[in-house]
Amino acid sequence: MNIIDQYNSKRLSADEAIAFVKSGHRVFLDGNAAMPMELIRSLAKCGHELDSVELNHLLTFGEDHFREIPGIRDNAWFLGPSIRQAVNENRSDYIPIFLSEIATLVRSGEWPIDVALIHVSPPDRYGYMSYGVETSITKPCTEMAKLVIAQVNPRMPRALGDCFIHVSDVDYIVEHEEDIIEIPAKECSEQEKQIGENVAKLVQDDATLQLGIGGIPNAVLACLGNRHNLGIHTEMFVDGILPLVEAGVINNQKKGLHRGKVVSGFCMGSKELYQAIDNNPFYDFHPNHYTNDPAIIAQNYRMTAINSAIEIDLTGQVCADSMGEYIFSGIGGQVDFIRGASRCPTGVPIVALPSTAKSGKLSRIVPTLTKGAGVVTSRGDVHWVVSEFGAVNLFGKNLRQRADLLIGISHPDFRAELRKESKWATKDL
Repeated sequence: MNIIDQYNSKRLSADEAIAFVKSGHRVFLDGNAAMPMELIRSLAKCGHELDSVELNHLLTFGEDHFREIPGIRDNAWFLGPSIRQAVNENRSDYIPIFLSEIATLVRSGEWPIDVALIHVSPPDRYGYMSYGVETSITKPCTEMAKLVIAQVNPRMPRALGDCFIHVSDVDYIVEHEEDIIEIPAKECSEQEKQIGENVAKLVQDDATLQLGIGGIPNAVLACLGNRHNLGIHTEMFVDGILPLVEAGVINNQKKGLHRGKVVSGFCMGSKELYQAIDNNPFYDFHPNHYTNDPAIIAQNYRMTAINSAIEIDLTGQVCADSMGEYIFSGIGGQVDFIRGASRCPTGVPIVALPSTAKSGKLSRIVPTLTKGAGVVTSRGDVHWVVSEFGAVNLFGKNLRQRADLLIGISHPDFRAELRKESKWATKDL
């Protein structure tokens, strides 16, 4: 059977394909910007007929389609706004895990996946369909699934790299054209701009960068126009890199691995970003168990990892996934890249955060973490910490030195209180 006949033999409507999801199934759902909305709508439509279906995914956007369906329960590796409330009300679940180790969990056989719902580009003449904007954990989860249902969308960019699935490895195909989810860039605040300037001072020519999403990464990128030969090795990227690519600042020529290519697991942003990666060999997509492997990360020259935090205590413990007991996001790849950059002989691991929250009413630099807050990055892993008031390096510093340094980049309104409440800070400064 040729590729076209093989493809056509697997075509079903969304409702016909979703009928193969049964009660008790563990279902992997393509996440981030690759959410297969037609499959999601069909699953929600028949959800009341199902019982004990577990839905595994990374970040999801938009409404919670399964909020009123008791037979389908999210069990997510990373929270988005659509299920954040449900998790904190114990109606959905959260699995704390390093992004680099999700493939290990799935491949071990301890986490069998019954059905994978994925979102891909149309096949090329050889029968290969690209995972597009989301290779991440989708590739290993799909490879381990007993049944694969693919939403095939001509608007999904044909990303290149280790990010393809063959028609023969898909059980059912649902053709549906729709826009890929866009994540608009937010305007950077003045606070974020200052943090960006402080972080940018640590970025040298020829550095390889990892950045996430949000105001601080965008502010950093906006400050790098005068650098030379920057590279990207990251778990994800957004529109902010495009002006630097166009200007030749990001050319990936000094990287230790995949020279000449932006390496990433996924991307989220605008239609322009998705057009930029389409069939473009400058961008090389790989699963996150590869992009986030600290041993791989460490092989890049001047690996500079830039991550964010919700709060940090005066010993250097970083909370990045919760606000006290309230789960906000997930562990993601922060520890993967902090450790990878620290193992690089020329690496620069950075945690960047605003000094305050709630319009300046609360300090994010605290004597002790809020009750219930989870330590994502340990005090032993932390090197550089950056706020709008400066940058300090905690590596090799004792607890007294750490407290004094962190108080020095806290908001001036809180410094006296922090020094008073800290067990470690020098009292007579």
